[in-house]
Amino acid sequence: MKHFLRVVTQFFVFLYCKCLWRGLKFVARKFTGRCELQRICYNNKHGARRTLKIESSLRYSKNELLQSALSVHPDKVEKTIDDIMALKKINPDTNPQLGISLQASLLQIVGYRSLVAEVEKLRREPYDCENTEHEEMLMKLWKELRPDTPLTGRISKQWCEIGFQGSDPKTDFRGMGLLGLHNLLYFAEHDKATALQMLHDSLQPKHNEINNPEWEQKNIDKAIGYSFAIVGINITDLAFSLLVSGALKTHLYNVAPEMPSLLQFQQTFCYLMQEFHRFWIEEDPSDIMEFNRVRAKFHRRILRQLKNPDMALCPHFSASDLHLVNL
Repeated sequence: MKHFLRVVTQFFVFLYCKCLWRGLKFVARKFTGRCELQRICYNNKHGARRTLKIESSLRYSKNELLQSALSVHPDKVEKTIDDIMALKKINPDTNPQLGISLQASLLQIVGYRSLVAEVEKLRREPYDCENTEHEEMLMKLWKELRPDTPLTGRISKQWCEIGFQGSDPKTDFRGMGLLGLHNLLYFAEHDKATALQMLHDSLQPKHNEINNPEWEQKNIDKAIGYSFAIVGINITDLAFSLLVSGALKTHLYNVAPEMPSLLQFQQTFCYLMQEFHRFWIEEDPSDIMEFNRVRAKFHRRILRQLKNPDMALCPHFSASDLHLVNL
């Protein structure tokens, strides 16, 4: 019975998409004198609500020119808009705002695709200890997070003080490659006060179960917080999954005037780091073994927030001032 109902549902969805939906579009154009792209641009303000509808309209169009507009090079966006206007027989002189709106949304769409490729490239690049640039970034991360403590050596247990698992941080970057290091360093440099506070909090015992003299010995193994650097790499993975799945379009289309950039992705990471820290405290886990449960719950919460097309992560930086805002 369930299989039968599923088949019937799929049939009606197919019927709607192929017949009723196109019929409604035809009637709407005859009644309003405007094509679907015009109606979207004129009835929706700039941002995710408009761009997502334009993206959907182009993707499901029968016309190859409209479908291919989603994958054009950014340099060809302007010409593509001219071609679309000509195809739809829209006079650009009498509809100047339409071309501007379409161009802004199309730049967001192709820019998002380019950003995914850029972030994926960083993720796939492994940390190479023979690469001078990679080593310099790692050393800079230490100096930002431990400015008053010299590193005794490249291979050292001191790395555990900023939340790495062992004596050589390169092994912890395997999952996210250079992307994890880029994000951690960006956070430490551009919102240093927040990063240092989070690092300090992550190393503290959950309750006053450890007396002060013992804690002053910096026995990291007895901390019941979390490993700052490892969590940063893990939140990088979360941000990456939001980007690749398209869930982050809502945020980026609302905060990027045109093409989303790596800078905005890194600011999103900073926001997620701070929010996860707050969420971890709210959840009050008994120990680090609950990390996966808390992370999964946090991920679901962010996904729910991003389902609102008018929602964005606050674009104002520093991360200490970030919060969700309803546009």
